[in-house]
Amino acid sequence: MTSRSLKIALAVSVALNVFAAAAVGAVWVERDKIEHRIAEAHKPGRSEPVWDVIERMDPAVRDQVKAQLRAAAMQARPDFEEARAARREAIALTGGETFDPVAVAALLERSRASEARGRSRLETGAVETLNQLSPADRKALAPILSRHRAKREKPAAPVIPAAPAPAEAPARS
Repeated sequence: MTSRSLKIALAVSVALNVFAAAAVGAVWVERDKIEHRIAEAHKPGRSEPVWDVIERMDPAVRDQVKAQLRAAAMQARPDFEEARAARREAIALTGGETFDPVAVAALLERSRASEARGRSRLETGAVETLNQLSPADRKALAPILSRHRAKREKPAAPVIPAAPAPAEAPARS
């Protein structure tokens, strides 16, 4: 073997070893993530996702529950869209050259009211659906009334405190 062949073989060997090490590292990290998710799912007081419970129901009941919950969500959809639109408008006004705190506060209030209306419609639809179920199915689906947010949502941005306003100097007489 020539010197050039040895160098090429060494480079290929190093590249394969680096690739293998990266693959082993990736598998190790993913395994830890999966184990963490499994441990989180088995914590006491934590229930399985409601949609998984619905999927295991009797097909006739399952289809009825899905249809009723979907209908309630569709009724609430305009309220949530209005809430998002009002919040976007408030953000746009805040970023403008002039700031109108009264208009921004009114938009935020409108957003909160729309969101509350939408949540009310969802909860009312859920209660009507639960009322039609057997006690066992009702117990299994009770978590749909929870206000707990799903883990896939991003956490809220940290609040940055505003700088204190400079104090005015007292007037001298």
